[in-house]
Amino acid sequence: MSSPDASGDGSPIRTAWAELNASADALPRIRSFMRRESRITRAQQRAFAELWSRFGIDTSTARLEPEQIFGRCGPLVLEIGFGDGESLAAMAAADPQTDYLGIEVHRPGIGHLLLRADELQLTNLRVLCADAAEVIERQLPEACFNRIQIFFPDPWPKARHHKRRLIQPSFVALLTKKMEPNGRLLIATDCADYAHSILDSLNATPELHNTVNGDGFAPRPSQRLPTRFEQRGQRLGHTVWDLAFARRAE
Repeated sequence: MSSPDASGDGSPIRTAWAELNASADALPRIRSFMRRESRITRAQQRAFAELWSRFGIDTSTARLEPEQIFGRCGPLVLEIGFGDGESLAAMAAADPQTDYLGIEVHRPGIGHLLLRADELQLTNLRVLCADAAEVIERQLPEACFNRIQIFFPDPWPKARHHKRRLIQPSFVALLTKKMEPNGRLLIATDCADYAHSILDSLNATPELHNTVNGDGFAPRPSQRLPTRFEQRGQRLGHTVWDLAFARRAE
């Protein structure tokens, strides 16, 4: 992919972009994502240069402490793969007493969220440009999240690609360790095969319990606002499966 800016090598846009590339790609591994990015706009480029220092988090730090990041101790929500960030920004704006941490690898979406966060003057939102699995495993403390949400992860529908799916038993076990007792794990997908695979993984995790009865799938949680992706899918007749599990109290 070409550089996002054609100006001189010392431009703030180029510098911010290089730093993000370094932090996101420092630890190569088998990825659960592909960088299928649309063209980043000039406004999104400016957002990286002008707003990253305000909302972004440098993942080169060995340990990330939420209380230091937000300057307070309060409920903490993690969203993995927030897309364009519209729903995440709306959640943060509607719930100022809760801190929101978003992890995404696609830079146009991050740029869009930075712009929205600035427009809404959010003080309870921070953003990471990184592989979620690496950051969660190596840099975040255990039992720190009140809620973890993953909405419409890449389904990797072909059978030979299922190993790339983000939500596997090992990753569920990792997420569980990062949730506080009674913390909730909310997931949504419009892929039927993936939905049942996720349900099996969650049911097989003894530290988790399903918060609903019946077939194991939940009604839409009030926290989950419709995304553009979901609205487009609904117009095409796609069904959405929600899952709502919680960590058992010790």
